[in-house]
Amino acid sequence: MGELADRLREFAVAREWEHYHTPKNLVMALAGEVGELVAEFQWLTAEESVRVMDDPEAASRVRAELGDVFGYLVRLADVLGVDLLDAAATKLEANERRYDPATYRGTFRKAPPLP
Repeated sequence: MGELADRLREFAVAREWEHYHTPKNLVMALAGEVGELVAEFQWLTAEESVRVMDDPEAASRVRAELGDVFGYLVRLADVLGVDLLDAAATKLEANERRYDPATYRGTFRKAPPLP
């Protein structure tokens, strides 16, 4: 993860784009790329979405959009000084406490916030 963040930072520096890579701009770019990923699934049925990677052309587009989303997310975390792996682990631990399996197995109900 650190190596990718370094490469993305170097990519921006080499093009003198650092001044564009504000948190606001990176969040907006991330949202735009998520929108492009959404567009790849928008009109698919649930069953078609499960098999999207079976179509080489669709798979290529989905991989590219996932790469864009991930790249902007890593770049945003780097600019903000956030360790993404730590943030994800912390959030998962909170969700494990919030959504105990006995209560939430098989349901999509939202849990109340943790105290």
